[in-house]
Amino acid sequence: MRTLRNKAPWVIVPIKALADAKQRLAAVLAPETRRRLMVAMLQDVLATLHQVADLGPVLVVTPDARVAELAQRCGVRVLREARGQGHSAAVAAGFAHARTHGAVQALTLPGDAPCVTCGEVEDLIDTGDRIAVPGVVMVPARDGDGTNALLVAPPGAFPPSFGPGSFARHRAEAEARGLDCRVLPLAGIGLDIDEPRDLRALLAFKRDDPNYAFLQHAASAEEIRP
Repeated sequence: MRTLRNKAPWVIVPIKALADAKQRLAAVLAPETRRRLMVAMLQDVLATLHQVADLGPVLVVTPDARVAELAQRCGVRVLREARGQGHSAAVAAGFAHARTHGAVQALTLPGDAPCVTCGEVEDLIDTGDRIAVPGVVMVPARDGDGTNALLVAPPGAFPPSFGPGSFARHRAEAEARGLDCRVLPLAGIGLDIDEPRDLRALLAFKRDDPNYAFLQHAASAEEIRP
């Protein structure tokens, strides 16, 4: 196996249709509030990526016209899906697109992890620069069950399989394929906003951020306040 150095990875950010955003928050947030939250989180993620040096193109994969327009305004590339086929399919399409356009590494980050920091992305890239090829770096979700980020070299070396139990599933797949596999826990990337308890963590982190003030006035705010 060979080692990659200083190869700026593409970043794949899959976003489902806004009408389907954050269904697990339906008990505490109205549909329009959930859509507004998703847009705010995506803007935060893209703004953070914009500040990271030595990063390749950022590619948003989405079936949603509004998301595509927002991504383009933020200066990133867009791969439009004819229809949403799920997180794993969107990431696989993004990886394939990146590889077709010459990427030797690609990473995927969730658009609903607005607490991600530049330092975390840089740590992920640095770890990716030190893996043998083929190889993969995994960032587990905060609960240890899911996978919130994957960096794969080359982009076609590893099939993404997100959803419940994905972290154990991804590790088993990497072992079965004989890949160099690194696990990198990162608190900001690990916090994706899916459940009311995640909203409480988000509000604690973004306490003074005006872009999230609308959550304080949500109909069920008493259930999500930290």
